[in-house]
Amino acid sequence: MDRVQVDRVSKRYLLGEQRNLRETLVAAVRRRRDESRELWSLRDVSFTVADGEAVGIVGRNGAGKSTLLKVLMRITAPTTGEARTRGRVAALLEVGTGFHPELTGRENVFLNAAVLGMSRAETARRFDEIVDFSGVERFLDTPVKRYSSGMYLRLAFAVAAHLEPDVLVVDEVLAVGDAEFQRKCMNRMSEAEAEGRTVLFVSHDLAALSKLCSRAIWLEAGRIKDQGPTTPIVRDYLTSGVASAGGGQLGPGGDVGRLLQVQVVALDGIARPLLRDEPFRIVVRFEMDEMLAGLDLAVILTNQHGVRVFDEVLSHSQEVRFPPGRHEAVLEVPPILAIGDYTVGVWLGTEHEDVHYEITAVSFTLHGEEGYHRDRVLVLGLPYRVRRLD
Repeated sequence: MDRVQVDRVSKRYLLGEQRNLRETLVAAVRRRRDESRELWSLRDVSFTVADGEAVGIVGRNGAGKSTLLKVLMRITAPTTGEARTRGRVAALLEVGTGFHPELTGRENVFLNAAVLGMSRAETARRFDEIVDFSGVERFLDTPVKRYSSGMYLRLAFAVAAHLEPDVLVVDEVLAVGDAEFQRKCMNRMSEAEAEGRTVLFVSHDLAALSKLCSRAIWLEAGRIKDQGPTTPIVRDYLTSGVASAGGGQLGPGGDVGRLLQVQVVALDGIARPLLRDEPFRIVVRFEMDEMLAGLDLAVILTNQHGVRVFDEVLSHSQEVRFPPGRHEAVLEVPPILAIGDYTVGVWLGTEHEDVHYEITAVSFTLHGEEGYHRDRVLVLGLPYRVRRLD
C-alpha cells in the first residue's frame, strides 16, 4: 500500500500580486499592475512512497523541497495536481511549529501534541518519555519564548517522534541540534522505519540521508531530475556541482623545474566527490629542464586541524631519476582517513635545494557518515586478538 501519493503536482506563486484592495489601489496609482511574475516552485512532480519505506529528498536551496513537504502536509494547496497521504502524519517542518511562546515547555508539549493529533490521555501516558528524549527537564516550567532554537528543536522533535505516526515528515531542522541530539533523532527515525512507519526526510546531510533512506528523489528547479536507490542518486547529485579537486593555480617554480598540476581524484579517475571508505589518488605532474642529481618528490597531507597526517617521499619507495621533460607521479591513498577537509602540499627538490614547493597545492573533502571518527587523524581498522585468560 502506498502511504504517500503525489500526482503531477505543481505549485505557482505570483511575485508582486496584490492581495487586498489597498494594495491594488496603490499598485494602480503607481502603474505597477502588470509587474506580477510567475514563480513555479514545483512543476509536474509525481512519485509514490510505500508503507514502511524511508525516502530522502535532495536538492539545492530553492529546488522546491520544503514546498513539496508543505503541499503534502496541506499547509499550502497545489496549483495543479493532487497529493495524498494515508494514516496519521507527523511533521517537523519548522522549529517550534505549534508552540505558543508565552506557555511553558510542559504546556506546549500538550498543545503541540494536540496540533499533531495526539489525545491528552495519550500525551500524558508518553509525557515522561517525551521529556526524557528532549533533555529539557530543567526548563520544563519555563516559557518557551526564553528557549534557544536548539531547545525548541529538542522539544518539538521529541513530541513528533513519540506520536507514533504512520508517516513521519522531517525537514532540514535537525541541523539546529548538537551532534548527540542528531544521533538520537537519527536513531529514532531508524526505529520508526524498522517499526514499519513511512519516513520522508529532507536534509543537506547526505551521509545521514544515505544511512536512513533506501531511496532518494532529486529535485532541481521544482522538477524531479532523478529518483532511485540512494547511493547513486546522492553521488550524481554531488557530482553535478563538484569537479575533481585540482587544477589550482601554482607558483612559477624554479629555474630548472616546476610543478605543473596537482590533482586529487577517485580511483576510477571520474570527477566526483571523494568518499571516506574508498581509496583515492594524488596526481602530481611536473617538468624538468635538465637532469638534477638527487632530485626527489614529497607529498604532504594536512588535515583540517593543521595536523600533518603524512609526508610521503618518493625515493622511500623506489629509485628516483628524472631526465629532462614532463613527468607524472601518482600516490594511491588507502581508505585510512577520517572524513573532513584536507590540503595537499608538494615539494620538488634535492637535499640542498628546493626546486618548487607548494605548501597548499590543492584542497579536498572526504565525505562519509557524519561524526565517523571525525576527531581522529587516521581510521586504520586494526585487527584485535582476544583470548580468554581464565
